[in-house]
Amino acid sequence: MAHQISVFVENKPGRLERVTEILAKAKVNIRAFTVSGTYEYGVMKFLVDKPDKGLEALSSQGIPANKREILAILMDDRPGGLYRIAKAFGQRKMNIEDAYGFVIQDKKQAVLVLDVEKISEAKRVMKEEGLTTLSDQEIYSL
Repeated sequence: MAHQISVFVENKPGRLERVTEILAKAKVNIRAFTVSGTYEYGVMKFLVDKPDKGLEALSSQGIPANKREILAILMDDRPGGLYRIAKAFGQRKMNIEDAYGFVIQDKKQAVLVLDVEKISEAKRVMKEEGLTTLSDQEIYSL
């Protein structure tokens, strides 16, 4: 399975710059990211090619971060693609706790990154639905 790095930060100018500088100096490539926050604090989530190295680099610089297993689903980049996945989880009463995605331009496909409570069960559901979940090496090499 793939992993993402989550970073808890104060919501102030320069925070994204600092975190991405650390990752760049460690030669960790960011494949996708999302930022969400409240007035004072935020969470940055990074899908990177070397999550262990990225986590180590951030931690060594005093940046509070953790690594979490995620599910990366390969899907067609077309209307209804996300609905197909949401319906599969909804019908089984499985909650999607967090999600983001990105498009693979040259292949006309997309990757949906999900944070769900029961990864192995979610992976089984995607297999039942005929969808491909990407391994860590597949997602990191995109």
